[in-house]
Amino acid sequence: MKIAIDVMGSDLGPAEIIAGALRWSANEKQQVVLVGAPKLIEQELGRHDYSSQMIECVPASEIIYMDESPVNAIRKKKDASIVVGIELLKNGKADALVSCGNTGAQMAAALFILGRIPGVERTPIAIPFPNIAGGLSILIDGGANVDCNAKQLAQFALLGYVYAKEVLQVPEPKVALLNNGTEAKKGNNACAGAYQLINDQGLVNFIGNVEGRDLLKGTCDVIVCDGFIGNIVLKTLEGTALVAAKLILEDGKPVPRALAELDYRSIGGAPLLGLNGISIVCHGSSNSEAVYNGLQSAKFCVENNIVEKQKLLLS
Repeated sequence: MKIAIDVMGSDLGPAEIIAGALRWSANEKQQVVLVGAPKLIEQELGRHDYSSQMIECVPASEIIYMDESPVNAIRKKKDASIVVGIELLKNGKADALVSCGNTGAQMAAALFILGRIPGVERTPIAIPFPNIAGGLSILIDGGANVDCNAKQLAQFALLGYVYAKEVLQVPEPKVALLNNGTEAKKGNNACAGAYQLINDQGLVNFIGNVEGRDLLKGTCDVIVCDGFIGNIVLKTLEGTALVAAKLILEDGKPVPRALAELDYRSIGGAPLLGLNGISIVCHGSSNSEAVYNGLQSAKFCVENNIVEKQKLLLS
């Protein structure tokens, strides 16, 4: 297995990314391709002991920054690290790509270079987060598509179901729509239509609608929504967990495990589903721990042949 990682474009810079990548490579005995500015990569590598046989460097002379327009950037910056990394994946020189850079650019490059699985209209981000039942739930879409119709939401249900079953090893994942009520007719036109489509397809274990207060209960394994709602939900959860942890620490008490696990660093990365390849999105502020866990997410996707499993269900 060989996983490429975009060294450039993150908030914390190459040091954290390379440190996490080297530790993951050594522990998992897998190859990593570092994509970015050769001098910076060489400088950081000089601070570590590592096996040169397990680490490959591929030069990329440009960076797509967080505030750049994704589509314009990938058209103008053909040698940007995220573009070069996706090309490695396209050409079979890497089995997966991990990036902590501009998510929009990562998605745009993946769409233009890799393309979607036949039949897929939108490529959502599947975000895992812990629940109080002791497992992980998937929120899909976590922010890639802000406007979705009923058919697209129904496809998200299928893609999330495959990821939960094949990668997270949930035997028969329970799928639900995030809504403002549990009744079948609740919500806007997209949600009401998606409810009917998912129910009629009969391809997943659909349990109906769930409300926001149910997200952390573990009553369902896959929660479906558009990326606008999904991103707000995730950042609200993250912010609430940070504030609660701060207040608990100020009282001189240990932070409960459930709160600590809501930290994005414990999850690491989330896959862009529906693509002809494995592309893992990591938080822009990922430290070495988050990078390590992002690479682990990529490894699980490769090992469980997630692309082919999605094609089978959608065919």
